[in-house]
Amino acid sequence: MARAALGPRVLGSLAIGGAVLSGVPAQAGDAAAGRVKASQQCAVCHGTNGLSQHPEAPNLAGQVEMYLAKALEEFRSGKRVNEMMTVVTKDLSDDDIANFAAWYASIEISVQTPP
Repeated sequence: MARAALGPRVLGSLAIGGAVLSGVPAQAGDAAAGRVKASQQCAVCHGTNGLSQHPEAPNLAGQVEMYLAKALEEFRSGKRVNEMMTVVTKDLSDDDIANFAAWYASIEISVQTPP
């Protein structure tokens, strides 16, 4: 009875969400460790505060942790291709990926809509 009450749209969304989550590392990262390592490896392009220093590099501050971890894993595995990111991610451990994702996700950003 509960399934019928949810409807096919909700059930479909739940199934898709579960499929997306299944490919993401499950461990929680250490934002402090991510900050230290990011200042050594990522800051040149993505900035010390996660705001890009180069037009080709995206801002990472405030991004969703799960998205960042998935993107880094895909660069490391070769599923996603970018010359610089392929080189940078090839030797990252699962802990490194979780820590980077936790660090950048922990940076609070604010947005102002123009008048």
